[in-house]
Amino acid sequence: MIKPKYLPAADRYEKIPYRRCGNSGVLLPAVSLGLWHNFGNTDNFENSTDIVLTAFDNGITHFDLANNYGPPYGSAEENFGRILKHNFKPYRDELLISSKAGYDMWPGPYGIGGSRKYLISSCEQSLKRMGIEYVDIFYSHRMDNETPLEETMMALDQLVRQGKALYAGVSNYSPEKTEQAIKILDSLGTPFLIHQTKYSMFVRTPEDGLLNTLKKHNKGAIVFSPLAQGLLTDKYINGIPEGSRAANKNSRFLNKENITEDILLKIKKLNIVAQKRNQSLAQMALSWLLRNDTVTSVLIGASSSEQLLNSIGAVNNIEFSETELTEIETILK
Repeated sequence: MIKPKYLPAADRYEKIPYRRCGNSGVLLPAVSLGLWHNFGNTDNFENSTDIVLTAFDNGITHFDLANNYGPPYGSAEENFGRILKHNFKPYRDELLISSKAGYDMWPGPYGIGGSRKYLISSCEQSLKRMGIEYVDIFYSHRMDNETPLEETMMALDQLVRQGKALYAGVSNYSPEKTEQAIKILDSLGTPFLIHQTKYSMFVRTPEDGLLNTLKKHNKGAIVFSPLAQGLLTDKYINGIPEGSRAANKNSRFLNKENITEDILLKIKKLNIVAQKRNQSLAQMALSWLLRNDTVTSVLIGASSSEQLLNSIGAVNNIEFSETELTEIETILK
């Protein structure tokens, strides 16, 4: 049976706000889709496709990947490439696709770090896996203290000049290294576009200088793990359900030890605040981040289209009263 040709929703650009990325010409959807989890070869491809198409139908134009997303490494890019080929080919210019390199990808000394050798080789491989000629943003995924920052930034500059990436960004850099990266890229004539950082109600590290640095230089910020790997949802309000990420003994990012009685109590109290705002806990957690105009976009994951749609609902209410903010801060202390 031949499946009908995919046609995106005609009103997709009316469903989500777009925010300017620093002082650039780029607008990002307030909510972007990350393919860190749920898009590897161990996942259901039909479900992965449904999530991606639902995202685009609802105005999400930005899809974020990295060389080692899977599992196995590279498979998220390969699967996204399949979706591009069969569903999105006519709409490539409506999409903003990003990838990264910095963490381990292949064996040996050239498959990890921030060297020119690794970043350029990795970008080439990512393009082949996705079947595209360029990515819109290419990131240095982490600071490599054993490689001169100038070398890493020159690699990003080269990729932009070759047309293999349209913009350059960094991820997981300190405020000081971010400031240096901005200055180096400016001197090379390839402006720094965006910093991708981990930030949520439970992880406040960017407030210790990074957000101020980005605001000072008028650069974009995109936030990953905004729901703290699912903790800031209603999933764990009544404990750890079977089949959840925390219940998986092999989970690298969230396990039972992370979910203490103190955390559970905070989640329950935050959920009460969210209910008063007529939001789910996940929606409030995303809204809380988006209230800060330095945050260009929040990068969510999703295991189903229903979960994705719930998260997108956060954009309908990003205003907080001083009373609500004070109550939230009191809970989080």
